[in-house]
Amino acid sequence: MSCHLTFSSFGLLGFGAFGRLIAAHLAPHLPCLIHDPALPDGTALPPGATATSLAEAAGCDLVILAMPVAEMAAACRAVTPHLRPGAVVADVGSVKLAPAAIMQAHLPSHVALVGTHPLFGPQSAKGGIGGRKIAVCPIRGKAHLPIAAFLRARLGLRVILTTPEAHDREAATVQGLTHLIAQALTRMGPLPSRMTTASFDLLMQAAEMVRQDPPGVLAAIESANPFAAPVRTEFLTLVAELDHGFSGPD
Repeated sequence: MSCHLTFSSFGLLGFGAFGRLIAAHLAPHLPCLIHDPALPDGTALPPGATATSLAEAAGCDLVILAMPVAEMAAACRAVTPHLRPGAVVADVGSVKLAPAAIMQAHLPSHVALVGTHPLFGPQSAKGGIGGRKIAVCPIRGKAHLPIAAFLRARLGLRVILTTPEAHDREAATVQGLTHLIAQALTRMGPLPSRMTTASFDLLMQAAEMVRQDPPGVLAAIESANPFAAPVRTEFLTLVAELDHGFSGPD
């Protein structure tokens, strides 16, 4: 498969919070065909985007899967009859091992596969995505090369080429602990807002960025990542040790 691919359009399967973010930033560069069974009639779409059928969206040069990991296998089976030979299928999930395995198992050999994970979300992207990071994982073929070039040149993203396993190992700490702490702080609320320090304000800003993520994102980060549970265990063990030390001798 050539690494000099050019895309004339892209199909976006899924128009949740992250699907909307993708469409907003990619549609100015490529015609965007969106398919989401839950998309209400009359939904406002960004310029360059059109709601369409599954067959039309899956028939694009580039097909982006923007749905929870739990729904990905069914989506792959549904798009398979409509995929063009030489097309590229990419996911945008928060974990990479599981989507990579699903796409390899369910998508035909005549399409290239790329795993991506934008290391930002709707909250952190409010000020723009230029300079933000995105992980790109080659899974099948070399389509990751032109995709990485496009992301750098057209969107100004900082591309990190990695493997699904290496991604998930780092994400277990980077995302797993962030979401764990954010969920704990949210459940402790209401928290002080008057006499706060700069460090506390930054902590609350970080928690707020992920607090409203949909349940599917949290499930992927904490449950679908095989390295997340050991990281949580280590973190909670260290917290317990610190707590014991602060409590003084028995």
